[in-house]
Amino acid sequence: RTNMAAPAGDGVKEECEQVIQDDPGAARFGNFINYYTFNPPENRLSLIPANLLEELGYSSDNSAPILILDVGCNSGDLSVALYRHLLGQDGSPGETQPSRELHLLGCDLDEALIQRAQQSNPFPETVSFTQLDVTQEQACRAQLGGYLGRFGRASFDLGLCLAVTMWVHLNHGDPALLALLSRLPRLCQHLLLEAQPWKCYRAAARRLRRLGRRDFEHFKELGVRGDVAGQAREHLERRCGMELVRAFGSTAWDRSLLLFRRRGAGGDSP
Repeated sequence: RTNMAAPAGDGVKEECEQVIQDDPGAARFGNFINYYTFNPPENRLSLIPANLLEELGYSSDNSAPILILDVGCNSGDLSVALYRHLLGQDGSPGETQPSRELHLLGCDLDEALIQRAQQSNPFPETVSFTQLDVTQEQACRAQLGGYLGRFGRASFDLGLCLAVTMWVHLNHGDPALLALLSRLPRLCQHLLLEAQPWKCYRAAARRLRRLGRRDFEHFKELGVRGDVAGQAREHLERRCGMELVRAFGSTAWDRSLLLFRRRGAGGDSP
């Protein structure tokens, strides 16, 4: 996910057209083995305030742990970088531990990527990674419910769904996309969403054709198309009891980071 941010116009094309040299077919589900080399964590973290949790109403005076879910975490680079970012840690000597405990769970359907995330995890006591297909409701209920149960909780405080929606949509169709968008608000009090624009759908389909791979089964029949992010927002607001709190601007790839919360949710408030 190089450390240089590309200009928005060229960046969208470059990222959308990115081809994995080692095994192009592995990217059918968005599980790029080198994702963070062309879209490093800094591209998003530069837009997210370090005091985000405070802005959402999570006080340092409360001793209850804050729980974060990262859906489609890939090899965990962004998960760990965000964890440091929210705790005000930059890796320098003499850092003090925050007064508020923070736990993060990253999930991805690719077992090899999860193994990489686990092996390189610098915070094994508070950051965890698990293999999970988020389109499978029963598996989500079992694994995520089990994790939440360890804390006596029914939901995460914050969920991340960054550059995941297109892959669910292309591989499983409109119903799976809408089901995912409905499931996340049930799991999370707040949701940070980055949906890929339609131009990336077209680029992903072209890439498979160019490589001689079979097409995405649902691409031509998708009803949700065009302004996908706008339609995702409409679904979250009209059908899922969510409200838009803030738009953090656009990433280097010209994608909006949209922060939603459950109506009535207020950080540490019940």
